[in-house]
Amino acid sequence: MFLVGWAALAIFYFSQSLAQKFAMHDPTPWWHFLAIWVIGLYIFGSLALGVLWLGRRFPIQRRNWIRRTVLHFLFSLGFSLLDLAIAAAIFPLLRVLPSVFKDFSSAFGFLLVIDFHGSVLGYWTVLGAQAGIRYYRRYQEREREALRLELQASELKTQLARAQLSALKMQLQPHFLFNTLNAITVLVRQRKGQLAEDMLARLSDLLRCVLEDVEAQEVPLRRELEYLQIYLSIQQVRFQDRLKIDISADPETLDAAFPQMALQPIVENAIRHGIGGRARAGNIKISASHVDDDLVIAVEDDGPGFSSHGNSRAGIGLPNTRARLHQLYGDDGQLVTANRENGGAKVTLVIPYRPAPDLSTTEMMEVHAVESPDR
Repeated sequence: MFLVGWAALAIFYFSQSLAQKFAMHDPTPWWHFLAIWVIGLYIFGSLALGVLWLGRRFPIQRRNWIRRTVLHFLFSLGFSLLDLAIAAAIFPLLRVLPSVFKDFSSAFGFLLVIDFHGSVLGYWTVLGAQAGIRYYRRYQEREREALRLELQASELKTQLARAQLSALKMQLQPHFLFNTLNAITVLVRQRKGQLAEDMLARLSDLLRCVLEDVEAQEVPLRRELEYLQIYLSIQQVRFQDRLKIDISADPETLDAAFPQMALQPIVENAIRHGIGGRARAGNIKISASHVDDDLVIAVEDDGPGFSSHGNSRAGIGLPNTRARLHQLYGDDGQLVTANRENGGAKVTLVIPYRPAPDLSTTEMMEVHAVESPDR
């Protein structure tokens, strides 16, 4: 590439000299001009390698640009003199333009007059091109580094969001686990061994099913309702006939994506505050529907409802679920609490409707919730 590049430049300048020759009817053979340009540019190109070395060894930078500019100016003078001296030594030997290049001194004097400034300018052209390429490469490196840092920041942000989601998720699950274990402890103290055994069996079912999807933030609503059925079977062991559950879900909602274990704390809140504090039976209604582009889940109970002086029954479950929805869906995920007109509380969960992640590789759950709680 070195030889081809300088040869192409030599032919370009040779064409100009050839045009001048014919325009001025110059009798000098054309090959003289060709030899002068090819040899002259090859000499310059060979010396330009030294210019590149000097540019790397003594780069002009902001902190030293005055000293380095003066230094390269001196280098350019020496470069030009050396370039012309080599050419002046070669041209007389080739007998090109013999009337001009008779010997070294006459050739050097002639070249010094017509080409000294051009050679100096060539030095600075090579030096400037090197600086431009160096600046462009640094710019590309900075761009790549900026993209790398941006990508790293994005990955860290994603990891942080996942960690926050996992923290919220894991905070909910131990909360439920502790409540269930406390209920089992009460049954044991009341010497209700069979009921305690039933609750332990169902708790084992639920933990096994949840662990199967432990890495998933979203599962099909169908899977979430299976979790819920096991959880409700545990509560039915505890409350017996005092707990009445009505679950209705539009068939098209069953394959929608839903945050894993997000429904359980809402239902637990309804049971604890709507039924747990009274002796008579209570009803809890759970419904799922597809409204426009949203999946809407409503959990209603006929308990005392939310306090007018604040959400006194929120506990840890509802705030954590609300925070988790915000992490997953931003402003598109909502958890709304309200009192029903005919008494009781209603919690509505709204998230974007979209297909559930593929969990086909997960084994189908075998649950004891289908069995009678009175076994």
